[in-house]
Amino acid sequence: MATCEKLSKCPFYQGKMDINSGLGSMYKKKYCEGDKTTCARYIIATQLGPEFVNNNIYPNMNDLANKLLAEHKK
Repeated sequence: MATCEKLSKCPFYQGKMDINSGLGSMYKKKYCEGDKTTCARYIIATQLGPEFVNNNIYPNMNDLANKLLAEHKK
């Protein structure tokens, strides 16, 4: 899969999480270089807009992403 086009500007990796070690490295491999469509941050940004993605949302928080999407469909 291709690297996520949002990776270089993703605020999550700009001070929140070290992308080259530990958990940050695992997230990068799974979501940024793997299947970006499963990243909660990517889902929210593409369906609601980047302004809905704050730095407290981790890539694996799909339940939160689904909740936000459901709330905005009402």
